[in-house]
Formats: sequence, C-alpha cells, structure tokens
Amino acid sequence: MLLIEKQVYKCIFVVKLSALKQIYRYTFRYKGVALLVVLCNLLFVVFNLLSLVLFIPVLQLIFRKPEEITPVSAPLWDSSFGGLFSYVKDWYNFTMYDLVSQNPKEALLFVCITVMFAFFFKNLFRYGAVYFQSQLRMAVVRDVRDKLFEKILVLPLAYYSNERKGDLMARMNSDVGEVEIAVVSMLELLFREPIAVAINIVSLVYLSPELTLISLFLLPISAFVISSIGKSLKRTAKAGQEQTGLLFSAMEEALSGIRIIKAFNANGFILKGFKKINLTHQKLITKTFRKKDLSPLLNETLGAMVMLCLVWFGGGLILDNKGAGLTGEVFMTFIIVFSQLLRPIQGISSSIANMTKAKVSLDRINDIIQEDEKIVEKENAVRIDDVTLGVEYKNVSFRYGQESILKSIDLSVKKGSTIALVGESGSGKSTMMDLLPRFYDVESGEITIDGLNIKDLAIHSLRNLIGIVSQESILFNSSITENIAFGDENPSQEKVIKAAKNANAYDFIMELENGFDTIIGERGNKLSGGQKQRLSIARAIYLDPKILILDEATSALDTESEQLVQEALERIMIGKTTFIIAHRLSTIINAEQIIVLSKGEIVERGNHQDLLKQNGFYAKFCSLQGINSK
Repeated sequence: MLLIEKQVYKCIFVVKLSALKQIYRYTFRYKGVALLVVLCNLLFVVFNLLSLVLFIPVLQLIFRKPEEITPVSAPLWDSSFGGLFSYVKDWYNFTMYDLVSQNPKEALLFVCITVMFAFFFKNLFRYGAVYFQSQLRMAVVRDVRDKLFEKILVLPLAYYSNERKGDLMARMNSDVGEVEIAVVSMLELLFREPIAVAINIVSLVYLSPELTLISLFLLPISAFVISSIGKSLKRTAKAGQEQTGLLFSAMEEALSGIRIIKAFNANGFILKGFKKINLTHQKLITKTFRKKDLSPLLNETLGAMVMLCLVWFGGGLILDNKGAGLTGEVFMTFIIVFSQLLRPIQGISSSIANMTKAKVSLDRINDIIQEDEKIVEKENAVRIDDVTLGVEYKNVSFRYGQESILKSIDLSVKKGSTIALVGESGSGKSTMMDLLPRFYDVESGEITIDGLNIKDLAIHSLRNLIGIVSQESILFNSSITENIAFGDENPSQEKVIKAAKNANAYDFIMELENGFDTIIGERGNKLSGGQKQRLSIARAIYLDPKILILDEATSALDTESEQLVQEALERIMIGKTTFIIAHRLSTIINAEQIIVLSKGEIVERGNHQDLLKQNGFYAKFCSLQGINSK
C-alpha cells in the first residue's frame, strides 16, 4: 500500500516542487476557506465510495435467494475507534440480513434510501467544495494580479524600453488565468485525488487482494504517461504564452496607431501581420490543448484495458469455482469500485497537466515580480517639501546599456531660476531631466537639491517637488476634475477650478456637456491638442511644484493654442525653479541661462545674447530658425 501511494506521489512531483509550493503559499493565505475546500473534497470522496459500496446488498438480492444468505449475528462494539468501521459494517450486514429474511422488498427499499442519502451527501459536499473553491481561486487571482500591477508601477522606465506593453497585459491576463486553474488543480492534486486513489485501493484490497494486484499495473504505466506528456507540454505551453504576449502587443499597437494605419492605407499590411501572429498563436495553443487533454484519455484507455483483463480473470475464477470468497456480487462491486479508481487517476493526470502549464505562467509572472527595481529608496530617507537653495548636477554621467547618453554634466541652478536646454535630437536633454525625479539613476556623479543627494530623499517626497508638462499630454479616461487633481484621493474642487483658470482651461471646460465632470475618453481623445495641453498644465498647477520641467510643452500646438498655453506656462513659472526643453528657440530667448547639449555633453552655456556672440552651436540653431537678430 505504501509503495502504491509513493508511486502516485511520484507522479505528482513530475511538476516542479517550486511551482507547487508557490501556489500552496498563495492559496493557504486563506487558511479557513482552503481547509473548508479540503474537508468538503474529503467528504465527497468518502460518500462517493459509500454510494457504490452500499449497492452490494442490492446485488446480493439479485444474485441470491433469501435462504442462501448466510446468517449474521448481532454485532458488538468494543468502544474503540479502530473497531468502529467493523461495527458499522457488521451492523449494516445484520440489518440487511434481518430485512432480507423477513421481506426482501423492504430490504430493497432500505438499500435504495441509504444509497440515495449517500448520493445526496456526495453531491452536497462536492458543491460545497466548488462553492468555497470559487471564492478561493478568485482571491488568489486578485492577489497575484495586485502584486504584479504594484510591481509594474515601481519598475524603472528603462524596463519598459525593452518590454512590450502587450506582453505585460498577457501576463496579467492569460498567465494569471493559468494560476487560477492551478489553485484548483493543486487542491485536487494534494488533498483529493491521491486520497481518493488510496481509499479506493484499500477497498479493492478488502474485496479481493488477487484482483487488486493485477489492477495495480495501471499506476506505474499512468505515471510514465503523465511524465512523458508533461515534459512535452511544458515546452509547448511556454511557446504558447510567449506568442500570446506577441498577440496582445500587436493588438495594442494597432489600436494605438489606428489613425496612422488609416491615413497610410495600411489596413491590409497590418492585417496581414496580425493574421500571421494569430495563426502561429492558434497552432501553438491548439497543440497545447491537445497535449493537455491526451494524458487523461490515454489513462482512461489503459484503465479500460486493465478492467477488461480483470473481468476476464475474475469471471474465470467464479465460473471455475476457484475464487476463494469471490462471489458474483463482490466481483461486480470490485469492478464498480475499480472504475471509480480511474477517475482520480485521470484527475491527477489533468491536474499535473494544469500545473505544468501554470509553472510556465508562474515563471513569466515571477520574471516581473523578481525584477530588480533599481530605483530603490534608501532606508530612513529624508523628506523635504520645499526648495530653498536650488538644484545641482555634479559630474553626472549616464549610460543606457553600452551607449553613453550623458558625460560629466555640471550644472548649478538657483531657486527660482529658468534654465533652457537645447540641442539636436538625441543629445541627452530629456534624459538629463528624467534623472532629476529619479526615473533613472545616475551612473556616476550626483544630483542634489539644497545640497542633499536625491538618492537620500524619499522618492514620494522628491517627486512631489517636481511638476512635469511634456509634449505628449498624457491624460486618463476619467473626469476633468480627476485628471487635474490626479493622485489626490480627496481633491479640492475650489483648487481644481483655480488651477483650470490659471491654465486658461476654465472657459472650454465650462462649454463641455458636464463641465468638470466630463469624461474625456482614453488619452483624452475627446479634446483637442491645445485643450489637452492646458489640462496637463492645470494638473501641474494643482500640484503646486517647486521645480517645473517643461518638455517641448508647446511644440505640437497651433498658433492660437500655443499662445494660450504659453500664457498659462508663464503664470505657473513664477517663483518656480524651471527647466525648459525646447526646439523652438523663440520660447526660451528670455531664459536666464541656456544650456546647449551635443552628444551628451554641455558644449555651450550662457544667455541668448552671449551665445549668439560665441557664434557656435546655438547661433547655428538660431540661424536655421531665422532669429539671429534677436
């Protein structure tokens, strides 16, 4: 018996123990619900077996006449727990003998009622397991998805340069879905199916040890089938999940660029590429399903073959009168119980297939959860809520991969100053500004605010000091109030209105159907470019930052919108330490200091007039834009 259980558990651990442990930890965070699932499953197994074993008296009534049934004496219980099972069995046999002797029809009715109750409780506890299981599996899915999303929010921007958004969505959707299935499979794999196998085998040994020995040839063969198919399934499942990520990426990219696709009549081109990815996805997922469903089918076929061997061998013993103690009703019961042994073995096979798929998904989820955050807050980090001296870059260098982006940047900016950054595309302007709120960390050197290294500051505190208005207005599919007061859980409507007025956004907001409660659509697509940019400025005004970063804030606007936005920017810049990134040099002529970058280095610095006199990079840019004389 122990060898048999060992063989069954050996089949189970074809799945890597690490995956089983992780699913176990996720599941048993909810110990109460998990234990209820386990208890209901165990009681289901018990009553499932009882509903079959209780048929023995029916078979006795069919196969024998009342006078042929051996008399049974009234049972006595020795009050020990070990003797309880024998007492119940003997009591049932005694009751049946008494009923059959007096009135066989009443005996038949009694058997039917007891079997009915066994089936009722069997299905009651099965539903109980499903009832609590549904709560448990969705709680685990919620936890995994929360953990995954939380990690996605804290990963540095560099991570998203290498990863497709569609692949991240696939991990949060289809991969987490595999974990949901694995929760159910794990509970069945550990707490139901092996126990069901053990109980059924004990029953089979009790009924006929000889026939049980023959039937046990099924287990090692099943273990081999499960192992072989599981290894192949894991490889296919991994390829399928990766292809799902590509599919999500293709859909996300097409939806984001639908305007350009239509403008360039590229529908056919994009559709052709999508169909190719989708076809590969279909083939891989089809192959995965086929392998996943093959194992239980093969096991069922093997079980049927073994069962037929049992029928031939056992039937021969009965016909030849060689089966010691093996009567027709016992033999039929043995076959019925053996048929039930196949179900948990198939369940183990299916659960292992599910766990194999889940292992691949868990690996993909863990790739993100265990990703190095890189931007880490120092223990006992300092919190500041104002800038009293200014910002300083001290010999700052930064590289992305093997490519050097910034080299030995030195820059001192006093509180309230306006600094402009100019240079050709790729010169490092935006990267230089991304280092200030710690979207990336410097490779060497340091950036200080009021003499404090920004790495020593609490990240939340640091970013609260900084307001950013970029060329692309990133807005969210919520109300105007929620977009302006973004991140504030209890926004002040008075403060929202004031910010909108200062951003020259109040008038157009009030013309909208629902005013400040208007939902602006995904990425704010219900608004014009100028309206979106003014909302972005209102958002920065609401934050009331001490440091302001304007990254090409007006470059994509028409003349009228640019004027309104420029007026709003001039208001918000008052008293703020401001960094302006601009290609349109007319917007930064009055900056106190203009920094010219080329290939990651500061090549010129000074005000507009000083730089024109140097007749260098800046003078060349001005000449190209026709503003030499200014």
